[in-house]
Amino acid sequence: QVTLVESGGGLVQPGGSLRLSCAASGSIFSRSAMGWYRQAPGKPRELVARIYISGNTNEADSVKGRFTISRDNARNTVNLQMDSLKPEDTAVYYCNAWRSNYDGNGYNYWGQGTQVTVSS
Repeated sequence: QVTLVESGGGLVQPGGSLRLSCAASGSIFSRSAMGWYRQAPGKPRELVARIYISGNTNEADSVKGRFTISRDNARNTVNLQMDSLKPEDTAVYYCNAWRSNYDGNGYNYWGQGTQVTVSS
């Protein structure tokens, strides 16, 4: 059984900061690429940032320079530091654990989501 539990969402003013965390249970963390996605009302879910086992990252153009993803392999957690937040960052943010199915052992797990609202 794999569970991903997000925390850290909330209401923040434009220009403010929030830090999201995702704790992964089970034994998959060290084998997974970990990511953060978001979904705003009426819009499709989109990738915000992903960090691979190697530590390499990729971020959406809309958050580059403002959001930073990191992982703590000892604690099985992935974090998303969000600075200079904008109203358009308002969305439900989802944690994701993914592994390629090239060897038949792939998977794609999701957390339950945490609301981030940027408003004055």
